[in-house]
Amino acid sequence: MEFPGNLRYTKDHEWIKVDGNVATIGITDFAQHELGDIVFVDVPSVGKALNAHEIFGTVEAVKTVSDLYLPVSGTITEVNPDLEANPESVNNDPYGKGWMVKMTLKNPADADALMDAAAYKTLVGE
Repeated sequence: MEFPGNLRYTKDHEWIKVDGNVATIGITDFAQHELGDIVFVDVPSVGKALNAHEIFGTVEAVKTVSDLYLPVSGTITEVNPDLEANPESVNNDPYGKGWMVKMTLKNPADADALMDAAAYKTLVGE
């Protein structure tokens, strides 16, 4: 399993990559592995402002549906357009083509409070 060191992680298995006040968010390799074959991703529309820990969408796998929780507060600026036709991108490339949303952060420093790769690896028992 992959645990990129340049990302931050949540206990709910989302990852976040921060670039200035813009963040890209998706689910971790561990999460996609646990869910199995992903068949549908439902995320909010562009322009929606959400607070940290709010549900920002769902991931549907063959046998389950899982909520997605926003790691930090901000406004959704982009939704991955490829996920509608290719939800399996989340399984095949969770940290690349399988990203879910981009957002403008309310407070970029909030991401610093999230887990680093080593702490997340410990959380999932790797």
